[in-house]
Amino acid sequence: MRHKKSPPNRSYRVADQIRRDLSELIRELKDPRLGMVTISQIEVSPDYAHAKVFFTVLLGDAQASADALNEAAGFLRNGLFKRLQIHTVPTLHFVFDRTTERAAELNALIARANAARAGDDEARTEPPPEG
Repeated sequence: MRHKKSPPNRSYRVADQIRRDLSELIRELKDPRLGMVTISQIEVSPDYAHAKVFFTVLLGDAQASADALNEAAGFLRNGLFKRLQIHTVPTLHFVFDRTTERAAELNALIARANAARAGDDEARTEPPPEG
């Protein structure tokens, strides 16, 4: 007997539902280490046993927030059990998403490079000092 494969977009739907439900559940946590957390992406393993939860922190410490979330992972997973209509609710692994941090660093580098180039261009167009 062959098992029917689930439609390819099912994992995206499950990940999106986990993201929405987790966002609500995280707001209910009372851990003072938890900053202003936003779930940016969820990667669910093909067997739905594990989910890597990427998050960003607007206010607060990223490492402290990661520690708080990973300690609350069992509680959050239990909350998902009550909300999701799937057989296997994945074990949650919270990872700080450095994408926005890297983007800000790259933007700052580009701005500095452009400012330096503009300064070089101005220096070239100025007439030489008369002596």
